[in-house]
Amino acid sequence: MFPRPFAGPLLGLVASLALTSASPAETIRTGAKAVVELFTSQGCVSCPPADALLTSLAERKDVVALAYHVDYWDYIGWEDTFGHEAFSDRQRAYAKSWGSSRIYTPQMVVNGSKAVVGSRRTEVHDAVSEAALPLSVSLHRSGDMLKISVPPDARLPNAVVWLVTYIDRAEISIDRGDNAGKSMVYTQVVTGRQILGMWEAHSGAELKLPLTEMLGAGNTGLAVVVQQESKGLPGAILAAATYEP
Repeated sequence: MFPRPFAGPLLGLVASLALTSASPAETIRTGAKAVVELFTSQGCVSCPPADALLTSLAERKDVVALAYHVDYWDYIGWEDTFGHEAFSDRQRAYAKSWGSSRIYTPQMVVNGSKAVVGSRRTEVHDAVSEAALPLSVSLHRSGDMLKISVPPDARLPNAVVWLVTYIDRAEISIDRGDNAGKSMVYTQVVTGRQILGMWEAHSGAELKLPLTEMLGAGNTGLAVVVQQESKGLPGAILAAATYEP
């Protein structure tokens, strides 16, 4: 289920960096070194180890872990309860940006630039250990608004600021397909993506986000991801942070 599209107001481009704060009941994670995007499916027989690996990565404070459930395995007898064509299209867009037409599950993409087989634990951990993000995102809650601040860096190209909503945990009993009979726990399940605004390298960005509107429809967390794009295709991720109430 996708949330209603939202275009957050761009309040001004600033060089200052807001302080990060949260009440005891909420969690704000900044300073990530890696964004790990897992393309997975409940109908993929080789995906459960990758799903479990993403769960462990999500526990790290320096990793933003996101699970995109694709829909192209639905034909084999089980329709993924979180699958969506838009997520399959995102995976295809990554492949196209690298000059490839091949997509597969499970696949992990690290910082928008390196792809590895999601079930190969050593390769995934190596990719994460080598990863680094050149920017930081600062999040600060004030009432029902979340202030997002990203500092400038004139050495980098401009980028898009994305909002990604997710469910932090869901348990699904699979009745058909290659994983029939399994009860699976999925974490950081992406439910939707939308553009908040632009980050400009010479001036930074500052935006505000209404939390009640964004965290409706069962969403339990959100990620703010700053990512380069070229000709409509995803590029390198520059920064990311997460908020969970």
